[in-house]
Amino acid sequence: MTHLWLRAETKKNEERSALTPSVAKTLMENGDSLLTQDLKSLIGCTIAESGSWRSAPLDAYIIGLKELPENDDSPLPHTHIMFAHCYKNQEGWKDVLSRFVRGKGLLLDLEFLMLNGRRVAAYGYYAGFAGSAVALDVWAHQILNPGERYPKINSYPNEPALIEHTKELLHKASAQIGRTPKVMVMGAKGRCGTGAGDFARRVGINKKDIIEWDMEETKKGGPFYEILESDIFVNCIYLSSKIPPFLTKEMLDQPKKLTVISDVSCDATNPNNPIPVYFGATTFDDPLINIKTKTQDVDVIAIDHLPSLLPREASDMFAKDLLNTLLQLPKRQESVVWSDAEKLFNEKVKLL
Repeated sequence: MTHLWLRAETKKNEERSALTPSVAKTLMENGDSLLTQDLKSLIGCTIAESGSWRSAPLDAYIIGLKELPENDDSPLPHTHIMFAHCYKNQEGWKDVLSRFVRGKGLLLDLEFLMLNGRRVAAYGYYAGFAGSAVALDVWAHQILNPGERYPKINSYPNEPALIEHTKELLHKASAQIGRTPKVMVMGAKGRCGTGAGDFARRVGINKKDIIEWDMEETKKGGPFYEILESDIFVNCIYLSSKIPPFLTKEMLDQPKKLTVISDVSCDATNPNNPIPVYFGATTFDDPLINIKTKTQDVDVIAIDHLPSLLPREASDMFAKDLLNTLLQLPKRQESVVWSDAEKLFNEKVKLL
């Protein structure tokens, strides 16, 4: 029997879950033992006190999404399945990995569960969907409320509510200046870019005003001055190695239409970030970094959990995609996905 422990998320404004009631039900029907700190409405799950995963049996898989609390540096003796954000030289990556080394635990990072070169489960679609939504909302706010601080972001109960809200704002802002915004999506053919483009279309942005770039358009390497010709730039690429920057601070000083950057990829502390005009992530409570330029300012959105804008749909899609891989846990060593994830962890630990 596989012992699964779904831990409660501690990151502020994180409303998603790695498992949903329907997926948890399937796992239990398969014979898995599931103990949860989140799914309190699911009959059959054992409910534990939040944070009690630390004293779970050592054979338990601790499943979560976002990083563990930053104020805790204790050793980690369990096997954790989560997004740890420590494999691409992000700020503090050594501190994260050293906790597993000291505790003799194991990290099976959700971002790197791969099969045939593709992630088995990802929040990418709804990250792009939400990143496009917030960007359009910020653009409208700049026009309708010039000089006013952009407010904190709250999640929406479902897609229709988010779409209706954005349509209303876009209508007001577009009527005021006589046009809709031009949106450029980088990495348009991936999950994330597809979501960004889909949202723009669903709220009524004209096809000619959605510029979708992918590997073919970017193969010459940046910087790309074409970005300055759009009102909104949505970055959705998957950064796997150092590449020339897409934008520079010097470019932003030039005359431009660009006033909003939504960095959905959010490699905010990565030294290879292709948008090196800002540093550090933003949050739902404080969504923007304002970049002062010699022309008009640019607002940057760099929220690393954008799918939380639509937690229900995002969690449902992710958990269903992850289910088949979780069902392989009883024979983990025979699974290419899990064994490759363990091999990658050991390779990264050696870099310490």
